[in-house]
Amino acid sequence: MILTREVILKEIKAGRIKIDPFDPDSVGPASVDLTFGDRIRVFKRGVSSVRAASQTDFKKITKAMKIAGTYCIKPGELVLGITREKITLPEDICGWLNSRSRFARLGLMVHITAPLMQPGISNRQVLEIYNAAPFELELIPGEKLCQFVFERCEGKAKYKGRFKTQML
Repeated sequence: MILTREVILKEIKAGRIKIDPFDPDSVGPASVDLTFGDRIRVFKRGVSSVRAASQTDFKKITKAMKIAGTYCIKPGELVLGITREKITLPEDICGWLNSRSRFARLGLMVHITAPLMQPGISNRQVLEIYNAAPFELELIPGEKLCQFVFERCEGKAKYKGRFKTQML
């Protein structure tokens, strides 16, 4: 069951959902808007082939950068970003990370795959940002680029996987 604004705020007040930093104005009818941080990973040039296997390390084919001002993402370019906010969930709430429609209408896909955020996470969220527009788009740190939808789980579980402490 998806949590609505009233329930999200109640869970935050009770300390079960933690968002740091938290802006109450970011809570919508059934989601919380998250902001784009100032760090990205761009794909290295000259890589001809990468094995799509679970053990492949994306850090070996990307380069981390801090954004000074804005970053112009070219048509057809994919970059990895990260949210400014760290989200901590209890073991009975999971979430879905989605693009916001206002940016989709510009051709910007803010989170194109792997939208499920497991129960019990405590990290910042990596964004898979793709420019599907025929022109460059400027990515602006601090812009509310995506939204997090909370869903109550039946039972309890805790994510302990490889990205549990992701920092990009």
